[in-house]
Amino acid sequence: MSMLSTFIKPMHREGYRFVAIFAAVTLILFLICQPLGWIGVGLTVWCYYFFRDPERVTPVREGLIVSPADGIVQMIGQYAPPEELGLGSEPMTRVAVFMNVFNCHVNRAPIAGRVEKIAYRPGKFLNASLDKASVDNERNGLAIRMEDGRAIGVVQIAGLVARRIVCEVAEGQAVQTGQRFGMIRFGSRLDVYLPDGVAPLVAVGQSTIAGETVLADLASPEPARAGAVR
Repeated sequence: MSMLSTFIKPMHREGYRFVAIFAAVTLILFLICQPLGWIGVGLTVWCYYFFRDPERVTPVREGLIVSPADGIVQMIGQYAPPEELGLGSEPMTRVAVFMNVFNCHVNRAPIAGRVEKIAYRPGKFLNASLDKASVDNERNGLAIRMEDGRAIGVVQIAGLVARRIVCEVAEGQAVQTGQRFGMIRFGSRLDVYLPDGVAPLVAVGQSTIAGETVLADLASPEPARAGAVR
């Protein structure tokens, strides 16, 4: 890996328009006032950084559920999945990953399977770190059916400054673990609903990397893990 590739990452196509707008405004700011122009340069670099889309190395052992997002595990608990996903009304273990505006916002499939259902629901734009954001905020959910017949839910939730949820897969489409399936602009949350009896292998407060961090293992009898700040 070269030093350049450490800092220069590919950019998601959603970002081209925004970076172009930021760059154009920066040129205007330089014409008006040079210090303002340099502020514009900083914001343009941040915009590129927000839309970065780095390659990830996904563990390929069957049964591993990986994080769909970069961020922090914000909460883990038993919650009923969104009714529009058709996963039933019984509580499922939900792992919520919060993304701030500095995280990579490209979302990845947590498990291989077929997208059984995609359901968009309009809503509010509350702070995504709030528990009620799962119910009240704009969201887009996917139900992914695995080969063994079990299903998981993954829900994109818009946050305080997010104004568009992007989903790049369709119902009936097969996805692979770690495959890109969408993104959210800007600052948001991903909820993953695990199948019955599957314990999370992450702890609240733990950092995650989309497509790489293992959230759970369908084949493991290991109980849920606790975390400790060191």
